[in-house]
Amino acid sequence: MSVRVARRFLPFADAASDALPLGQLLRLALFQVSVGMATVMLLGTLNRVMIVELTVPATIVAVMIALPVLVAPFRALLGFRSDTHRSAIGWKRIPYLWFGSLWQMGGLAIMPMALLVLGGDTVHHVPFAGEVLAALAFLMTGLGLHMTQTAGLALASDRATEETRPRVVALLYVMFLVGMGLSALVIGWLLRDFTPLRLIRVVQAAAVVGVLLNVVALWKQEQVRPMSAEERAAPRPRFADAWADYARGGSAGRLLVVVFLGTMGFTMQDVLLEPYGGEILGLSVSTTTLLTAMWAAGALAGFALAARALARNADVYRLAATGVLAGIAAFSMVVFAAPMASPALFFGGAGLIGLGAGLFAVSTLTAAMTMPAEGVAGRGLALGAWGAAQATAAGLSTAIGGATRDWVNIHAIAGDLGQPLATPATGYSVVYHVEIGLLFITLVALGPLVGRAASRPAPAEKAGIGLADFPT
Repeated sequence: MSVRVARRFLPFADAASDALPLGQLLRLALFQVSVGMATVMLLGTLNRVMIVELTVPATIVAVMIALPVLVAPFRALLGFRSDTHRSAIGWKRIPYLWFGSLWQMGGLAIMPMALLVLGGDTVHHVPFAGEVLAALAFLMTGLGLHMTQTAGLALASDRATEETRPRVVALLYVMFLVGMGLSALVIGWLLRDFTPLRLIRVVQAAAVVGVLLNVVALWKQEQVRPMSAEERAAPRPRFADAWADYARGGSAGRLLVVVFLGTMGFTMQDVLLEPYGGEILGLSVSTTTLLTAMWAAGALAGFALAARALARNADVYRLAATGVLAGIAAFSMVVFAAPMASPALFFGGAGLIGLGAGLFAVSTLTAAMTMPAEGVAGRGLALGAWGAAQATAAGLSTAIGGATRDWVNIHAIAGDLGQPLATPATGYSVVYHVEIGLLFITLVALGPLVGRAASRPAPAEKAGIGLADFPT
């Protein structure tokens, strides 16, 4: 009776299975809390500290934050190495979780001293010492969190069953958001009275907490399968062969192109929506902060629609195309909000962007997870390739979007583009039109994939949609 009650009312109780009980699943999900905490440190807390408290130029800060993106393309290789790792006790994922934890801890451990040197707090001036040390710290942390997340997701996918795998990944994504939210609140509170010593204590404490969480997460999560000396000495499969096997399994190369283009189309505006609302539409700070809520509500609606459609065995590529079309309509609404001076149209467009992005992300990840592979290709390679394409596109598009807006506005305000375009709205509009163009190109790349999705059996019984049904 208690088991039935738990499965009915607990959001992720039905993500558990005999192969991966709920207790072990929740413990394994702690690695996502660690990754979420490191992400907040890189993208939220430390960039604010560098710009405001340490008066580091914004350009240097932007370069430092972009450095972890350079590691993202190697997620596919990291996933493949965890697929084919050989050890005496037969572990494949655990070593990569462990060493990813060490890289992440090491990067955060040296981070505060590197930032203090970068900010000029040093007696003996060494040219570029701060820049080199900070770059090393950001690269180490980025490598650690990418390695940890790729191996952790692959381990969870290995242990889950076909029926529970989407719910397991959904739980891991929610734990990632929980880690980001909680760590942002705690770290922000601890750094409310900033001093260099407090910065060192907080960041290094986060490094220790992260590695402890990962140790608890990986403990006894992978079965010991002893390997003979001959098995360990046998040559490993080559990455090129594994990639060829993966590509033969279901047009993987085209899917990654779709993920890259679509992610760029949806995320180029990430740093521009709120400034657009304030500078062009004259909205207050409190009003523009509601944009995040609108985007999140749209994304949640996209998750719900995708969950319902996938439960009915919908074609994942048609579903992704629906998300792209929603994005095209959304950016058109945002563009027309300026000449029509309509905040309502602007907020509606922001919500629709979230809905389209949610549909697109859910559909492409589901396609990557269910894509059949052959030979030596494994789940680590598939999840790593998807994550690499998405993370790389998100980092590049954010930087390109901001730079494009600035460059276009310099020429527009100077009158180089003609008097009708000599307004601050021109730079934003160009970025939004580029995104619309990228989404149309995504549709072109997506077209040949429609109908190729592997058929999945529809569930025999479906009581409704709960939080556990929302894939990420």
